[in-house]
Formats: sequence, C-alpha cells, structure tokens
Amino acid sequence: MLMPRDAGRDEAQKLHRKWMKHQAFMAELAHNKEWLAKIEQEGEELIQEQPELRPVVQQKLKEMRECWTHLESTTKAKARQLFETQNHRTADVPQTLSDLDQHLNVLHEQGEADIGRLSDMGVADQLHRRPMGIESEDQGGVAETRIVRLIEPLKERRRILLASKEMHQVTQDLEDEIVWIQERLPLASSKEYGTNLQSVQHLVKNHEALQMEQQARRARLEEVLERAEAIAALRTPEVELVREGAVHVRQLWEVLQVEMERRTVMLDAVSHSQQYYTEAAKAESWLGDQKLHVLNDENGNDEASTLRLLKEQLALEQKVETYAETVGFLSQQCRRMLELGHPDSEQITKQQAHIDRLYVSLKDLVEQRKTKLEQQYWLYQLKREVEALEKWISAREAVASSTELGQDLEHVTALQEKFTAFRAETSSVGQRQMDSVNKMVNEMIDCGHVDAATIAEWKDGLNESWADLQELMETRAQMLAASHQLHKFFTDCQEVLVQIEGKMRQLPEVRSCQVSTANPGTLQRLLHSFEHSLQLLVAQVRQLQENASQLRAIYAGEKADAILAREQEVMQAWKELLVACEGSRVQVTTVTDKIQFFALVRELSMWTDGITGQIGSSEEARYECAPCHLHLHLRCSNFSLATPFPVKVMQSL
Repeated sequence: MLMPRDAGRDEAQKLHRKWMKHQAFMAELAHNKEWLAKIEQEGEELIQEQPELRPVVQQKLKEMRECWTHLESTTKAKARQLFETQNHRTADVPQTLSDLDQHLNVLHEQGEADIGRLSDMGVADQLHRRPMGIESEDQGGVAETRIVRLIEPLKERRRILLASKEMHQVTQDLEDEIVWIQERLPLASSKEYGTNLQSVQHLVKNHEALQMEQQARRARLEEVLERAEAIAALRTPEVELVREGAVHVRQLWEVLQVEMERRTVMLDAVSHSQQYYTEAAKAESWLGDQKLHVLNDENGNDEASTLRLLKEQLALEQKVETYAETVGFLSQQCRRMLELGHPDSEQITKQQAHIDRLYVSLKDLVEQRKTKLEQQYWLYQLKREVEALEKWISAREAVASSTELGQDLEHVTALQEKFTAFRAETSSVGQRQMDSVNKMVNEMIDCGHVDAATIAEWKDGLNESWADLQELMETRAQMLAASHQLHKFFTDCQEVLVQIEGKMRQLPEVRSCQVSTANPGTLQRLLHSFEHSLQLLVAQVRQLQENASQLRAIYAGEKADAILAREQEVMQAWKELLVACEGSRVQVTTVTDKIQFFALVRELSMWTDGITGQIGSSEEARYECAPCHLHLHLRCSNFSLATPFPVKVMQSL
C-alpha cells in the first residue's frame, strides 16, 4: 500500500510544481504586456514620422500581435489543462452506504496514523480533500450518526492538515524561489560584457529584461517570505526547515541583487566605453578621410580653378573647426570615465591622445594647404595684374614710340597737346598701378611666399618696362619739342620773309614820297619811321639765326640742309632789304641835301640881293658875301660826313 501512495505523492508534487511555474510564467507574461503596448506606440510614431514605412511597420505589428495572441491563448489553455488535471487527482468519493461505512471504519482506525504521514504537501492535500468529501454526504441514519461523532475530530484534523499543507506549500514555494534565483544568478554574475557596441547593447537589453523580471518577482518573494515568517513563528520541529529555507532565499536574493547591481555598473561602464570607442573609431575614420583629402596635391591651373580649390579648402577648414566639438565631446567622455575610475582608463587615454594628435595634425595640414592655395591664388592674381600692366605699358609704348612729328606747326602743336595729355594720364594711372603691384609684391615677399624669387623677377621686369615707357615718353616729348621748334623756325622764317617782302614793297612808297615831298623834315621822319620798323625785324632775324644754329646742332642730313637753306634764304632777303634801304637812304639824303642846298642858295641869294640893294656897292657886297659862301660850302660838305643807316644795321648783324 505504500508504493501507490508514494507514487501518487510524487506525481502530485510534480503537478503542483508545474502549476506554480506556469503561474509565474503567466505573471511574467502579464507584466511584459506593457512592452507590447510600448512597441505599438513607437510603431505608430514611426508611421507618423515616416509614412513611407507604413506597410512594413503595420505588417510587423500585425505579426507581433498574432504571436502575442497565440502565446496568450496557449498559456490559458495550458493553465486550464493543469487545473483540470490537478482537480482530477482528488480521490474518489464513496457512492454507497456500505462503501461509506467501510470508509468511516478505515478513517476511525487510521486516526492519528494519517497525521504522522503528513510529510509532504501532496499527501496533506489528499487527506484534506477526503474529509471534505465525507462532510458533504447526506446519507442514512447510522452513517449520519457516525459522521456527527466524527465532525469535531475531523475539524481538528482538517486544521492540522491545512497547517501542514501551508507549511509544505511554503517549503515548496521557497524551493521554487531558490530554483528561480539560482537559474538567474549565473546571468547576473556573468563576466561577459560584449566586444563591441552592438553586443553590449544586446547584453544591456537582456540585463534590463532580467531586472524587470526581478522586479516582478520581488512581490511574490516578499509574499512567500511573509508566509514563511508566519510559519516559522510556530513551535514545531518541522518549521526549522522553513526557517532555514527562508534564510537561504534571503541570502540568495541579496547575492542576486548585489550581482545585478554589479553587472549593471559594469555593463554601464562597458556601454560607455564601447560608445566612446565607436565614436572614436568614427572620428578616427573621418579624420583619416579628411587627411587623405588634404594631402591631395591637386593644384589649380589658373586663377579660377585655384579659387575653386581655395573655397573648397575654406569649407573643409570650417568643417574641421566645427568637428572640434566632436573631439571635445570625446575628450569630455574620456575625462568623465577617468574620473569614475573606468577599468579601461589606460586604453581610453591612449585612444583619446591618438584622436587629439590626429586632429591637431589635420588642422596643421589644413592650414598648410590653405596657405599654399592662398599663395598660389595671390600668385595668379599678381600674374594677372602684371600681365595686364605689361600689356597696358606695351600699348602705351606703341603710342610713345610713334615717329610722327607733324607736317606743320599747327599739326605739331596738336600732337604736342595730345601727347601732353597722354603723358599726364599715363604717368598718373601707371604710377598708381605700379604702386599697387609693388605693394602687393612686397607684401607677398614679406610674408615668405614660396615663389618669392619669381615674384622679384616679375617686379624687376615690370619696373624696367615702366622705366622704358617713361624714357620713351620723355624722348617722344623731346622729339615733339624739337619738331615744334623746327616747324616754328620754318614758320618764323616764312613770317620774316613775308615781313621783308612787305618792307620791300614799302620802299617804292618812300621813293615816291621823295619826289612828291619837298620838305626835308618830312623825308627825314619818313625815313626814320621806316628804319625804326626795321629794328623789330633785326631782333627776329637775330633770333632766327640763333634758332638755326641750335637746330643744326640737333638735326643732320636733309633737315640740316633745309634749315641752312632756309636761313640763307632769309639772310639773303634781309641783305637785299638792307641794300634797298641803303639805296633809299642815299636817295633821301641826296634829295634832302639838294633841297637844303637850294634853300640855302635861295636864302643867300635873297640875302645877297638885300645887301646889294642896301649897300649899293659891289665891292662891299663881295666882301660881305665871302663869309656866306664859306658857310654854304661848310654846310654842303656836312651832308657826306654821316654814316649811312643800312651800313650800321649790317654792322650790328
């Protein structure tokens, strides 16, 4: 009889254990239902943010709901199955009076013997269920009387059975908690922390799930411990096992909490370090890519391409400057982990130092690249300015090197005025441009430009071109001045010739006045006026001679011959004028002397006639006339003593 009972007891214990585990699983499932709601909410938010993902997200949510519904239905079905199986394990109730009578005899005989067999919860539960079935029967008189007599003992027995059942239930619950804690303790005390950020995040999620499971289990654990404390208050030998089990559960729970906290701290530290390593790897990759981009030796072929590269370099420099925030954030993370005493402090410090060196190196390379491109751009700008200025100087040199000297004085004067304006404009604009270019050159040389030697050569060549242009303009100005002087000489010669011809035409008028005028004073005044007008020509002729002498020193060849011929022509005309003037003067002097002589003769004749008439004596008259004849002779002889005017003019020339 013991073997079937032991087998039934073991089977009842297994069934009860399954039922309790399933109850714990259902509690965990109900607790984790919040995750489903949270995931559904996140899915709806994702659909609102990215409507294009609606079909995929809705499909995933639908599959998840179906899986969850299937899990819940399966769990409920298993719970019903376990419940029904446990209920069917109850012993059969007697159906007839004879069976009931026999059963009561057995109960009466067993008495306290059954209480001694309350070694486990399954037997206690079976014994508890059998009296409950008997109490519910309502049969015949004898059986009823016997049942009434057994009520009080059965009540006491029921109380004892319930207490035994509770003790065994608590013992079983403590064992279940110990098993549950021992199953989770390896996970909480695991030394696996992941080798990369993804694995660490996976472990963190598992650990968070374990923490949530622990939090959900805490209420049941506290309830079991409270029941264990209530049973431990009883003074029976059996409660010592319950007390030891409760102490063991508390110790394991504390160990689990300590290990959970330790693993939380370690996973948090490893998560931060892996996040740092991931960000550091991204930063290192970005810095390496930018370094390769900076080390590119692409140089502009002209000013436009260099300007494009310079703009790209400035944009890259701005990106590098902005990336300083990322490097600074990594540095802050590094310092924070070092302050917290991270176990990988040495490796993190080395990694951060490597990132800092890469960033500083990249900044130096960017600055060097920018300086190189700036210098190249300035060089192209300077080259453009120099070429433009040289082209401008060449165009000005073409004008300044012109050999056109004019056809006449008016033409030369116009050329001189135009060239004077050209020279003033060229000097002003050119000097301003030269100052600007020289300033740019000096600044580039002072800042240590790599092509300083080439720039200095450009500067020297440009200054030489500018000096040549100024020399050409000076030469052109001198040539135009000489041409102006030459044409002015020819013009002056022509004017002097015209004046000489005019004077030559005036001589017949003077001669005609000699015939028509009998007044010597008038003739003298007319002659003096003509001679005075010749004095102006004397200065002009003398100036022409000086100009001719200067021009012959400047010009040679045909122009020198032309100058000499023109001078000789003027001097020949001038000599002819002087000769004509001398002839006219001689005529005027002769006529004047003649008129004066005739006047004197008439005066003497009248005086003689008067004296003759007064004296009446011829001898006295002759005596008196002798002094008069002497005076007349002296006056006539004075006409030939004066030097002729034309001779004086020729002597002055």
